[in-house]
Amino acid sequence: MFNTASPPSRFARILVVDDREEDRHLLADYLRRQGYRLYVAEDGLDGVEKAIYIQPDLILMDVHMPVCDGIAACRLLKAEPKTMAIPLIFLTAAALPEERVLGLLEGAVDYIIKPFNFDEVRLRVCIHLNAAHGHDHPPGVPDQTGPRGSVEAAIFLAAQRQILQDLASTPELAGLARSVGTNTHLLNEAFRKYVGVTVFDFLREARMKEALRLLCETDLEVQTVANDLGYGSAANFSTAFRERFGLSPRQYRTATPRAMESP
Repeated sequence: MFNTASPPSRFARILVVDDREEDRHLLADYLRRQGYRLYVAEDGLDGVEKAIYIQPDLILMDVHMPVCDGIAACRLLKAEPKTMAIPLIFLTAAALPEERVLGLLEGAVDYIIKPFNFDEVRLRVCIHLNAAHGHDHPPGVPDQTGPRGSVEAAIFLAAQRQILQDLASTPELAGLARSVGTNTHLLNEAFRKYVGVTVFDFLREARMKEALRLLCETDLEVQTVANDLGYGSAANFSTAFRERFGLSPRQYRTATPRAMESP
């Protein structure tokens, strides 16, 4: 169970696209209580039109909808210069591996399975809002808001830099805290404030994102990728990857065109 955290940007705008009114309002009401600004759409075409007009920071979109389904809407959004950079997370009740791969190839950044686990929803939303704004200046980090805010931002950025420089290592929390001049409590609080997750949740997500890149852009063996990301074995890595994306590393690589291109 993840701890409750403030969203990375208090005024981030999220567009929820779902033809089921109950699901649409359930998700919108939850995220509104987290401090986000919410907009809703009833189908893919409605979602595309509102995304172009609203320019949301994140889109949560159901896959299976009448009129225009999520995959088709995602293609339209990624072809439109005004919306192509907006991160899109698919919502689905039963995403088959082939469907997940298709969504990722079309430009989605993630999947959330229905019925919603709201701790997972909060985690995914925080992670992708932060990623969309880049690592050097995460949403919510004030430039000059007094000593306390500046120290928290410095703690987060310094620790984040260390983690991303060596994803193969799992840091000892107290040691990481000492290396950036703080304690474990303040370190985790800094991460919760700026990305909405703990240090180890952040590390796990960073490893999975790098896994996608390595599997797609290189011909490294799965065992090598596992070693590079700090997993003790290819089996442990495959289990973590499947839990995160719903398919194995080999299934993802087989279905990803770039991975099959000749060097």
